[in-house]
Amino acid sequence: MGTALSSNKRVYSSEGGRTCPECGRPVGDCVCGSRKNAPPSDGTVRVSRETKGRKGKGVTVVTGVPLAGVELADLAKQLKNRCGAGGTVKNGIIEIQGDHRDRVVAELQQRGWTVKKSGG
Repeated sequence: MGTALSSNKRVYSSEGGRTCPECGRPVGDCVCGSRKNAPPSDGTVRVSRETKGRKGKGVTVVTGVPLAGVELADLAKQLKNRCGAGGTVKNGIIEIQGDHRDRVVAELQQRGWTVKKSGG
């Protein structure tokens, strides 16, 4: 009569709401995202401008940053504040709305990283 589940991990609980499938904690208390390692990099941070897939709107794209998780999100927040623009972090890549390459390059060089402007 009953069905057997292949996994014994909870996905939802009325006590804490949604839970992380990896660590089993409530989503708000999940630490899985902060444990991710930095993506492999050649040691150079690249700053470029993209319009592809954005209806002609340009964004400044920062790749190769040797940070991950919360540290990468904090850097993105600081860069967005410095540029006075919005943005996001997707798959280890920082995107800042608008063309702020010069400002971002100067800020990252001031922090001690090797930075290159890439693209046109």
